[in-house]
Amino acid sequence: MLRRLHARHEIHYLALHSGEPEALEHSPEYCSRAWPVPHVLTTRTSPRFWLDTALSLFSKLPVVIARKRSRAAATLIEKLLREERFDIVVSDFLMPAVNLPPAQPFVLFEHNVETVIMRRHAERAGDPVQRAFFRGQTQRMLAFECATCRRALHVVAVSDDDAAQLRELCGVTNVSPIPTGVDAEYFARPASFSSVTGHPSAEPANIESDLQFAGSMDWMPNIDGILWFVSEVLPLIRKRVPQCSVTIAGRKPGASIRALAAADPLIRVTGTVHDMRPYLWSAKVSIVPIRIGSGTRLKIYEAMAASLPVVSTTIGAEGLEVSPPENIRIADTPEAFASACVQLLEDPGESSRQADAALRLVREKFSWEVVAQCFEQILKSSLK
Repeated sequence: MLRRLHARHEIHYLALHSGEPEALEHSPEYCSRAWPVPHVLTTRTSPRFWLDTALSLFSKLPVVIARKRSRAAATLIEKLLREERFDIVVSDFLMPAVNLPPAQPFVLFEHNVETVIMRRHAERAGDPVQRAFFRGQTQRMLAFECATCRRALHVVAVSDDDAAQLRELCGVTNVSPIPTGVDAEYFARPASFSSVTGHPSAEPANIESDLQFAGSMDWMPNIDGILWFVSEVLPLIRKRVPQCSVTIAGRKPGASIRALAAADPLIRVTGTVHDMRPYLWSAKVSIVPIRIGSGTRLKIYEAMAASLPVVSTTIGAEGLEVSPPENIRIADTPEAFASACVQLLEDPGESSRQADAALRLVREKFSWEVVAQCFEQILKSSLK
């Protein structure tokens, strides 16, 4: 979306930067000027992470917001606002708003309803201590999210469902949904591609798998979903497909995710991949076993654009304009999820039919240019 807006507007992009050089190398594709702020988040294996988490219990901010608070970012933002003449400021996600000056007008782009995510963590928590922690975090997130939405000139949501939830939770009316887009041509499987010989990207060859999951593996909903899938669903699948293989592709997998591959030779955990497309093209089914979350799942439309059939939970496909079982399979119990995967793995004809219907959907309705124009119109109307 930013690439398309950048063709018509001057965009300055300020973000916390953990040091990956490719982040800055690619920034000219979508912005006129990048302003990186060094900020390395501690990992769960670090004693500092748990110290910061403990200290945050005495803060009014939820942990995930406090971790993104940066004095350096706040100082640079104030400097740029004094020296530059921006038409509008956008907070991309809720977290960066913590670094904006209190009186600064801005548009808030909510990719998720963060309070809903916290509430679902509390509902799924496995023990009383975790449950109490997430309940407390839910209340803090609700207070911060609502205060931020009320400060914003306008709130942009990624689905009608999210827009309705924000109106109800925060009592705001200046909320507009935009559709989720996908670059169907970019994800289209080339006729010359071979999962054995590889692809002209940096990704390795021999990456075939039966099931594939794509997503950041340092995000709690993804971690929860994969652990649930491997423990509850995969054993049921292997009763019918004993050699069923799984690829988990996404950045920063923690110890619990890496342990899955260590314990099972048919599970591959990739870590960061520079090009997700070969993993999509080399799989038979895309899985989205998300039980906690909000927003919309770009990964579903990307898999569809890659001609890959998708099996998702209801929450995993929440907010998407899909029509199960025509272009996606929806299943919420281990038995139903396993059955859907097995059917697609064992019936190539049905798999192709679903994948073709899904490809038609994303090509006809969800181009990024349409989404960018919708977002642009909201920004222009916010200036009036």
